[in-house]
Amino acid sequence: MLDALFLLQRPGQPFTVEVIDIDTSPDPSLLARFDELVPVLFGDLAQPELCHYFLDVPAVQRYLENAKTTA
Repeated sequence: MLDALFLLQRPGQPFTVEVIDIDTSPDPSLLARFDELVPVLFGDLAQPELCHYFLDVPAVQRYLENAKTTA
């Protein structure tokens, strides 16, 4: 999923990615929340997930467009 995600980067629309290994995270709630869903992609942990298992390109593109217009 990570490789496919980086293919979506476009000039003028950069983004950063933070990879969190839930098995070694000091936050046990992450393992409880995502154990069976990895890989999972969020734009913001306070918001619903964008996708899990496979990259949902339209969902990520919508998120990036919304982030660009609200920035």
